[in-house]
Amino acid sequence: MVMMSRRLVLVAAAAVLSLSLVRPALTADASTDPKAFVGRLADQALQTMLVKGLSDQERTQKFRELFVAAVDMPEISRFVLGRYWRSASAEQQQEFIRLFEDILVYTWAPRFKDYAVSINHEVVTVTPDGERGVLVESLVKRERQDPIKLMWRLRQPDGGYKVVDLAVANTWMAFTYRQEYGSVVSNQGGRIDGLLDAMRRKIAQLQADPNSARMN
Repeated sequence: MVMMSRRLVLVAAAAVLSLSLVRPALTADASTDPKAFVGRLADQALQTMLVKGLSDQERTQKFRELFVAAVDMPEISRFVLGRYWRSASAEQQQEFIRLFEDILVYTWAPRFKDYAVSINHEVVTVTPDGERGVLVESLVKRERQDPIKLMWRLRQPDGGYKVVDLAVANTWMAFTYRQEYGSVVSNQGGRIDGLLDAMRRKIAQLQADPNSARMN
């Protein structure tokens, strides 16, 4: 069940992130208005997606830069590792953040160009989520298919908004990874190094065969 949910999340997240992770430089309104933040990312995406002549390596690097600009990786990493974050050393925490970023980038980058001309993104509502957070609901409209409902969880770590989670059809991406990785650590007797080793192997697989990240 976890694998099925993760597959759904990755498919739709890849679609919307390929649509919305664009230029890191935003206007003041887009950095402080959550609806504008999500909407501006989507509005500018098609121009970026239609860039011709990029190699796979260049596209992956571009995706990484845009991903890091829009997503709060330390915050997501702390949540995903859960109670094991506190027992991890500072070196293990930093290694987890780096490896988790690599896994997300190498998983999504191969799909980065797949959706440029086939979807449209519409921001629907914004609601408060804690003291410094908001939830932004949006729809991914696909040709000849039902729209996908998304919920963006945003936080303001340094004044501007960052993405800390994304729900697809009520399945939260970070929570799904938390379940999967928590199971790996538990099976390793609580050893963080066991999870880090598994993540390194997954990264090597994704680098050797980008198609292994694709969901059929």
